[in-house]
Amino acid sequence: MKEYDEQAGLLFSRREALVLLGATGAGYLLGEGQTVAQTLSGSPRSLCVVRPEQTEGPYFVDERLHRSDIRTDPTSGRSVPGTPLALTFQVSRFRAGECHPLPDAQVDVWHCDASGVYSDVEDVGFNTLGQKFLRGHQMTDARGEARFMTIYPGWYPIRTVHIHFKIRTTPRARRSVEFTSQVYFPDELTDRVQGSLPYSSNGSRRMRNRQDFIFRQGGDALMLDPTATHDGYAATFPIGLEIP
Repeated sequence: MKEYDEQAGLLFSRREALVLLGATGAGYLLGEGQTVAQTLSGSPRSLCVVRPEQTEGPYFVDERLHRSDIRTDPTSGRSVPGTPLALTFQVSRFRAGECHPLPDAQVDVWHCDASGVYSDVEDVGFNTLGQKFLRGHQMTDARGEARFMTIYPGWYPIRTVHIHFKIRTTPRARRSVEFTSQVYFPDELTDRVQGSLPYSSNGSRRMRNRQDFIFRQGGDALMLDPTATHDGYAATFPIGLEIP
């Protein structure tokens, strides 16, 4: 988790973040060796959950798209195909052993489409500059919740199926906190989803969770537990942030 102080002007570039990750591994919110039970002192464990940070990756774009349904491309109105996924983040603040919902935090979400393509980037094999599908942010409400409607992600080489997220708090006393990580899916569920169109047109995925070099740096603590809905899946992801 990064703190940004206006006086110090401490900022990490994407390249620096990758170097830091490679040198130290995934960092936990409360530091090495601390457990949820030691930290929460009886607080609601379903909300205050220690999670590891993971790399932002090369595809984050600060689009400033304030929206809940991220399936459409606002530049064209086209909706990307895929199995619907209702994803809720429950963000809490814990301090001095107490856990409380964190309102007014910005939660950004971005991930690839069913064919493994990200929007608004230029990469080997695709150029989607100017498109903005599967990107957006929400502000947490009074219960600390930010809700998104998206699709189950596809896969691309060298990575297992995942969704990126970033949480940024409202600056307090000229200081704000930023936490960036990823969430993952059970391999068995991914196999089921990606056995049908439009996912199956991308072929069989080459990487499972345990083979993914980023997943191995704390991915077990970043797993979603989706439940079936009438047309797709829904998942809730609780996370606690230690904020001074």
